[in-house]
Amino acid sequence: MESQHDLLSNDLAVTAIAQEYLLISAKWGKFLSIIGFVGCGIMILIGVFFSSFMASNSMQFSKLPFPAAMIGVIYVVIAALMFFPCIFLFKFSVKMKDAILTASQENFEIGLENMKSMFKFYGILTLIVLGFYAVAIVIGIVAAVAVH
Repeated sequence: MESQHDLLSNDLAVTAIAQEYLLISAKWGKFLSIIGFVGCGIMILIGVFFSSFMASNSMQFSKLPFPAAMIGVIYVVIAALMFFPCIFLFKFSVKMKDAILTASQENFEIGLENMKSMFKFYGILTLIVLGFYAVAIVIGIVAAVAVH
């Protein structure tokens, strides 16, 4: 049985078509990462504004089961979480474009490493969110059964 390294070094090549696809992916990745950075910034501004607004009007929101400013904090936390895949995507885009234009193996590998990190981050985050959904569903079922 061939090892994975032998398979890659003997059978796979980065052809001109593959390079073009990677270059286009890098361009779109850079665009999407910049939009993501702007979105993170806007979410942080909204979170800070919302927290201060809710804190200054806490009497109006006193019936909430949690501190009103917590909503703003949640916005900031989500923005911080979304910053990481944006930075990985941006680094992938910059390194991959440079790798394709200069035939740099080092930048090619760094670009792929950042792409891997972005997908790994999204995968772990997705598993965490699915876990929260599962817990919420179980709590909902238990609450529904307890009511009846």
